[in-house]
Amino acid sequence: MHKILLIIISVGLLAACETQMKPKKLSSNDLEKAREETRIKADMAMQDAYFQRLSMECGKTFVGKTIFPDDPNHDFAGKTLIAHLQSCTDQEIRIPFQVGEDKSRTWIITKTERGLLLKHDHRHKDGTPDEITMYGGYAGNYKGSNGGPFKQHFLADEHTAKLISAAKSNVWTISLDPEKMELTYDLERHQMPRYTAKLNNRLK
Repeated sequence: MHKILLIIISVGLLAACETQMKPKKLSSNDLEKAREETRIKADMAMQDAYFQRLSMECGKTFVGKTIFPDDPNHDFAGKTLIAHLQSCTDQEIRIPFQVGEDKSRTWIITKTERGLLLKHDHRHKDGTPDEITMYGGYAGNYKGSNGGPFKQHFLADEHTAKLISAAKSNVWTISLDPEKMELTYDLERHQMPRYTAKLNNRLK
């Protein structure tokens, strides 16, 4: 009798162990959630790589010109463009962007919990903020591309849409070609080219 009880108990314990050892079958929602979490982690890792690579150029100056549009009446036409990677911390990169003699603009790329955030800081000569300032957006997927360690796309955020209603579809792309030491600033609106500038490291 005792032997039978021991056998029954042993069988029960083995069955319980097998149940615990069997992998839990995930629902379609769980699988989709897991895929999304994996994708987000991969995107964040790529954004971190981009931030670190750009930080490596801190202190360098890039000089160039407007490539598009080819319009002599454009505000930036014929003017020398200067982007200086002025300061870099673990959380922020500040890039003053000079157009001719106009030094009112600074690009700011910041690390946030949501990902990289690009802002355009416009200021008057006395340092006070311009009426139209701090527009930009978060890094994200654009036209099927999540960017990479040398390029990121920044999609207009809610603040930008409220500040400049026409710019709610804006996507800014800032890329670095390490071989040519070339920095490209590109803007699209309604998925159409709106502005492109190319700048090279003057100390190369």
